[in-house]
Amino acid sequence: MNALVYEKSIPRYLASALAARLDRRKFFPRVSPLRLADVPFDPPPGWVRLKTLMCGICGSDMGLLKGHESVLLEPYASMPSVLGHEILAVVEDAPAGSGFSAGQRVAVEPILPCETRGLSPCRFCAAGDYNLCENFLRGGLPPGAFLGFNAKAPGGMAERTAAHPSRIFPIPDHVPDETAILLDSLASVLHPVLVHFPMDTDTVVINGMGILGQHAVRSLRALGSKARIVAVARHGFQAEAAKNGGADVVLRSPGRKELGEAVGATFVPTTLGGGNLEGGADLFLDCAGGSRAFEEGLLALRAGGTYVMVGTTARLSGADVSSLWFRQLRVVGSASYGHATDPRTGKRVRTYDVALELLSRGTYPTAGLLTHTFRLADYARAFTAAFDKRGHQSMKVAFDLRS
Repeated sequence: MNALVYEKSIPRYLASALAARLDRRKFFPRVSPLRLADVPFDPPPGWVRLKTLMCGICGSDMGLLKGHESVLLEPYASMPSVLGHEILAVVEDAPAGSGFSAGQRVAVEPILPCETRGLSPCRFCAAGDYNLCENFLRGGLPPGAFLGFNAKAPGGMAERTAAHPSRIFPIPDHVPDETAILLDSLASVLHPVLVHFPMDTDTVVINGMGILGQHAVRSLRALGSKARIVAVARHGFQAEAAKNGGADVVLRSPGRKELGEAVGATFVPTTLGGGNLEGGADLFLDCAGGSRAFEEGLLALRAGGTYVMVGTTARLSGADVSSLWFRQLRVVGSASYGHATDPRTGKRVRTYDVALELLSRGTYPTAGLLTHTFRLADYARAFTAAFDKRGHQSMKVAFDLRS
């Protein structure tokens, strides 16, 4: 089958990282470890075989191709691997007793915890927090926490893929493919939204209005939050989408004083360092990441506030973190999705189930979120569009394998 295969090559990885530093808006296929190849299809036994319909490009895919991923996470992937974990597919063949049948349209939750590895549940899996599984390096699969980063569990940037029955979600007939392909990106930010759901009297800053930030705004409103949402966008088309999604205030790359005014903080001048903020937001969801965003996020929070790292960041440098201890802030990360508390019912639910429910309503505002689709053979153009958000006005870019 045709597939986009990422091969382990230190020279090509370093060349890609250097090229990304020279021009972060371009994809350089000639030096990349990624190639389009004809590969065998041999999924793990007992898994449901799938024909891929669409596969989204995720920020982690782009980070890998740019050489921005943490080198400490190398053990949690195995190569060569077929990329792609935002998967919409049709069941091609399903084992007896799996609960699935040929022709069903499904989405795949791509995490590979204990159950997919033939292991008894670790303490986190037993509690429903399988995103924190302790066995990503063990069991019947090679190391790799996700489909698309595992040598024996191919991702969705291929004509065919497969998934463990526990990871498959049937898509209702009335949900279009172009909406269903947004499921994984929604779940990724919905999880921290559920875990840190604000009170209606809170002020929430959502930094970064790419696909994750857009979903953060929309999911808060879809779940009934009346919190004041301040969205921080880099580009004009992102700002407009954030306003349409339900943000109360939208700022374009604000200075510290402007951000402070938006969150109700007092700007306090300093001789050096650009000034401080007194008071501020209750919650800062950082969907962009980076050292500057981290520092500004800490400054934008009131005493006791919470900063959540949603967008993946490998390294922070030069950030002044004095606000962290001075205001006794909480700084937490967010790892994909598992189970969390639904604020509407108080019950513990699977994040993917809630995400699918929101998209299935027909009222979740998806217009303008899927901006580009490409054939698999046009992967260089697809990644260029994903990298160059400003030039292409791209939000979610996906491969379209329907034919």
